[in-house]
Amino acid sequence: MRSAIVERPLDAPRLLDEVAGTRNGAAVLFVGTVREVNDGATVTGLDYSAYSDMAEIELAAIVTEAAERWETADIVVEHRVGSLAIGDASVVIAVAHPHRDAAYLASRYVIEELKKRLPVWKQEHYADGRREWVANHA
Repeated sequence: MRSAIVERPLDAPRLLDEVAGTRNGAAVLFVGTVREVNDGATVTGLDYSAYSDMAEIELAAIVTEAAERWETADIVVEHRVGSLAIGDASVVIAVAHPHRDAAYLASRYVIEELKKRLPVWKQEHYADGRREWVANHA
């Protein structure tokens, strides 16, 4: 079980490898990426900012909750901060479990709680030159 706020590109296959094991019958990988359109506006990139100390603590709490609820320690989550381009991964969640339903549910719990609770903020850059802070949507 591991979580981190990072300033480097995310490596989804590496996170999936971290949770792999013969005790598990399922592994789920969620990769959130920067999309090119939001609310009808063309996005050219974005910046993620965080209160890093608090974000690390809250992300670890979310992962611990999921691990306890679905009885698996095979959860790894990284959230990227800094400047990201279209298509870059902003968050990667890897969960493995003996059963697929639990793996899916734990992964879904992590992303939904992360969107609600993590002190990370997103500023989108638009093709028309605007920059706007965008609220998380759970």
